[in-house]
Amino acid sequence: MSLIEIAEAIQKGHVSLGIELGSTQIKSVLIADDFNTIASGYYTWENQYKNGIWTYSLEQVWEGIRTSYKQLAADVYSKYHQPLIKIGTIGVSAMMHGYLVFSQDGNLLTPFRTWRNNITGPAADELTSLFKFNIPQRWCIAHLYQAILNKEPHVRQIRFITTLAGYVHWKLTGEKVLGIGDASGVFPIDEKTCSYVEPLLQQFSQLPEVKKYSWNIHDILPKVLKAGEIAGRLSAKGAKLLDISGRLDAGSVMAPPEGDAGTGMAATNSIRKKTGNISVGTSAFSMIVLDKPLKQVHRDIDIVMTPDGSPVAMVHVNNCSSDINAWAEIFRQFADRLGVNLTADELYEALFLVSAKASPDAGGLINYGYLSGENITKISAGRPLFVRTANCEFTLGNFILTQLYAAFAPLKIGMDILINKEQIETEVLIAQGGLFKTPVIAQQILANALNTPITVMKTASQGGPWGMAVLAAYVKETDNMDLCDFLDKKVFKFPETFTLSPEPIGVTGYKKFITGYEDGLAVEEAAVDNISER
Repeated sequence: MSLIEIAEAIQKGHVSLGIELGSTQIKSVLIADDFNTIASGYYTWENQYKNGIWTYSLEQVWEGIRTSYKQLAADVYSKYHQPLIKIGTIGVSAMMHGYLVFSQDGNLLTPFRTWRNNITGPAADELTSLFKFNIPQRWCIAHLYQAILNKEPHVRQIRFITTLAGYVHWKLTGEKVLGIGDASGVFPIDEKTCSYVEPLLQQFSQLPEVKKYSWNIHDILPKVLKAGEIAGRLSAKGAKLLDISGRLDAGSVMAPPEGDAGTGMAATNSIRKKTGNISVGTSAFSMIVLDKPLKQVHRDIDIVMTPDGSPVAMVHVNNCSSDINAWAEIFRQFADRLGVNLTADELYEALFLVSAKASPDAGGLINYGYLSGENITKISAGRPLFVRTANCEFTLGNFILTQLYAAFAPLKIGMDILINKEQIETEVLIAQGGLFKTPVIAQQILANALNTPITVMKTASQGGPWGMAVLAAYVKETDNMDLCDFLDKKVFKFPETFTLSPEPIGVTGYKKFITGYEDGLAVEEAAVDNISER
């Protein structure tokens, strides 16, 4: 589209907005009917570790959303000389899972407990045994039941439980709903009914500890919607929450709020059965759309849903790029001392490229990038740890390669369950996330780690916010296309992709690294046991 055509689309409101609240950024992306990004805005934030809980304040949620939207609106005006007044469709997505519970009056009953917390082990284990269905620690129902087991006073006041995306959507529209993908991280979903599994709801309700409360689980969960369904409209109050300038009109059609896993699938066109994608950031997860049920329940494999309601095998790891970012900051400070000013992209490119000269096994160095606990490796708390022996090849290249190898290590361990025990095969595995901004390096390492070809799209770094904008645009689809066809025929008609296959020497090197990594987990456990939080 030309600048004039885009300006006309903005004026008429023929645009779609995606807002995603990620672990480190709140980002807004505006697209036109050709699905290309025409403006964006962002806000950087970090979770806080308070009183033993990983959390974000709801005040910062709205500060971030407003800042991100304000930047986007300014971007629109500077490029197209049009104020942003009408938006056709809007969608909100966010990091999945966690615990947000509210009273009858809509008051938050306890600080937001994010997916990063490993504090629901007893509840998750009991529910998994009861349901014969894997309930991970980070799922909303695990948090709720753990609060019940802990006899926390706020539980008796609960009248609504939701995710972060569901909370924001509720405040913008008044509707207590969730997209099916996000809902599948709240409570198990029935593929046939596209709602919560009724027999499991009944089982939960009959638990002795649950029966003590006056509320019913059916009444406090959000309603489940599939992609393409209308999930309400932006209210006048919601428009003011989003745009403090007061220019934005109410009435925008709202898409079902989704989790970052669902938007990642949309952003990589990985909705069809036997397709898969990998998203990497603060956490990492792989999503394989299943064409048949798994043979058994695996504690490290979650069953969630695509935005249109197909089952997905999900490997979720709590830690990926945080430790890389921390080390990169150390190198940035060193560069500053030398009077060398580097942009973030220049810094990461310089560090990543030096890893290309490293030994295939990273010289025997080992790193555990655990800013928080890691369920896949049964590590209960975060203790980032770098380990080497006296005769390791301690070079800069090997050090950086070790950081990249470690970022993918828990994901590799989880994926091995799907590949080796379930013989899961995919037609394509597409990766997205900030680590792929520097071409080739992280993509090749991931291909070697998983011993499978990895494809990266041009849209890889846009990720979830763009994917949410696409899902918002799908709500106004008039050709009765299902989501898979919509993505194939309209959004990804001419995808720009780049695929790398595993390199034998890299595959062998990573196998050697992962053996040392798994052998050394006892050291990481000892660090958790003997080094206290400060």
